[in-house]
Amino acid sequence: MNILVTGANGQLGQAFKKVGFSALDEVFYTDVEELDVTDLGAVEEFVQANEIDTIVNCAAYTAVDRAEEEPEAAMRINRNAVANLAEVAAKEACLLLHVSTDYVFDGSAAEPYTERSPVNPQGVYGKTKLAGERAIKTSGCLAIVVRTAWLYSEFGHNFVKTIRKAAREKGELNVVADQMGAPTYAVDLARAVVRILDSADVADHTGIYHYSNEGVCSWYDFAVEIVRQSGIACRIHPVTTDQYPVKAKRPAYSVLDKAKVRKTFGVEVPEWREALSRCLQEMEG
Repeated sequence: MNILVTGANGQLGQAFKKVGFSALDEVFYTDVEELDVTDLGAVEEFVQANEIDTIVNCAAYTAVDRAEEEPEAAMRINRNAVANLAEVAAKEACLLLHVSTDYVFDGSAAEPYTERSPVNPQGVYGKTKLAGERAIKTSGCLAIVVRTAWLYSEFGHNFVKTIRKAAREKGELNVVADQMGAPTYAVDLARAVVRILDSADVADHTGIYHYSNEGVCSWYDFAVEIVRQSGIACRIHPVTTDQYPVKAKRPAYSVLDKAKVRKTFGVEVPEWREALSRCLQEMEG
């Protein structure tokens, strides 16, 4: 395959570079400098010139709080750019694999969200990501949407790096304990996507899939485990969402059900603590 990876400088894009695709594939890693996905003409020209047959879209506006102040910027990347990729994918008969988010849900559930669970995003970020999903559906292109949650890695800025830095500097931290979810190591997500794309009958299984690491925890639990595995002497105090005000409302519960991706593609879903351990080893290495 000739594979286009957009947003290649982000966490997931860099995870793909690390994991790699099949040796028989030619992969074009692009970020905004190489390809502006908000420019429909540029996308069409790139896909045609390089005979792309698979697009993996990692490009996203992910600053959840800033999105509340910059809704146009979030919409431009999370919806309009996705619509461009989908339109070109439909025209050129490409497969589009797009990464979406748990923020399309309102967080009011008491059991893991399946792909059929009703969506009801509460903030600009979630609304623009859902708009992107809907643009794909409207285009009629061959597409797989993978929703994920709580993404972290040894690359870029993320919760794991923030907690480790703050724990070393302060020795005492307050972390929200009433928001439940499941962390996702970007390298594991990248491996899952590669597994999906390697499936001989991938075109017969288009639609939405959920992927995060296995298990359930709060941000507080996650922070405690990060500090414990890192060997940092720091006390973590649980606080409520109300005690830690932010601009964008977070889902109180956003655990994703992974049964469909397991059954359809035989994807492995490592447990979150074990995944964190591997990530921290990479950071130390």
